[in-house]
Amino acid sequence: MKKTSPETTEKETVASRGGLSSQEAHSLYATLVEIRECEAQLNAVFAKNLFPGYIHSYMGQEACATGVCAALRSDDWIITTHRGRGHYLAKGMALEPMMCEMFGRANGIAGGRGGEMHAADPSVGILGGNGIVGGGIPYATGAAYSALLEGSDRVCAVFFGEGASNQGSFHEALNLAAAWNLPLLFVCENNLYAEMTPFIQTSRLPDIALRAQGYGIHGEAVDGTDVVAVRDAARAAVQRARTGLGPTLLELKTYRYGGHFQGDPCNYRTREEEAQWKERDCVANFRARILVENLLPLSELQAVEASAASRVACAIELALASPDPEPSEALRHVYAP
Repeated sequence: MKKTSPETTEKETVASRGGLSSQEAHSLYATLVEIRECEAQLNAVFAKNLFPGYIHSYMGQEACATGVCAALRSDDWIITTHRGRGHYLAKGMALEPMMCEMFGRANGIAGGRGGEMHAADPSVGILGGNGIVGGGIPYATGAAYSALLEGSDRVCAVFFGEGASNQGSFHEALNLAAAWNLPLLFVCENNLYAEMTPFIQTSRLPDIALRAQGYGIHGEAVDGTDVVAVRDAARAAVQRARTGLGPTLLELKTYRYGGHFQGDPCNYRTREEEAQWKERDCVANFRARILVENLLPLSELQAVEASAASRVACAIELALASPDPEPSEALRHVYAP
């Protein structure tokens, strides 16, 4: 199997373009750390057999959700995937109701009905996730079309993996969004593997972003381990969408640290490849940048880290102690009263 490493894609990515204030650094770092802490602690709980079902960890990809959602307003929409926890938190879903939903509890954000893959919170623009590869792309197109019909300047961002870029729904949506000039941001988090299949075995194009050319829209490959580069590229895409210049396809070159799911032995990739990508860790490298540029003192970063660890631990404790939904509630919201 041909090895895929950071060096094979890095020359096509864009570098960080914008400056960074201390306030922005604090906000971005706090989100990165909260997502990372959430994933780490949930993985530990899963290892103790205390989590219902599977965990599809977002660890390693935190800069993607953080950077894109930092470019969105609270009333903009996002639609996510089976690996959506990072997107939920970055867009503003409250930690405790989200965590309770992950455990399927009655006090979860969706009453325990959504679980890991299907949580939603329309109050902050989160229209939900799903377990179908590419399944969110068509209804993101519908959400963007509704903004156009209403004459608002809302934008919709839809997240998906590189495997979804080979689905018919992806190509149909790109064509329709381009033809109708929709305010839609297609965000492909290319972590190199569609479940266990290397992307280089399923496409002759080195960059998914190049597919935008076939639909006459802007496409861009971005270093998905650089939260500021992601934010800047997303800001430009959102600005195009808000001003009537149509959709953008962003490809974020990233890497998931674990397998497709917790327990996946990852026999389809090398330990050397994993180590190379971990050297580009989005949390550690952004932390180092903050210190080198004197944006925040070390004590403030440590306080952010301690706060995130404590809040996530408390949220998990709450979820473990919370009740399951009542069986009598199973058909609620299925049929009209």
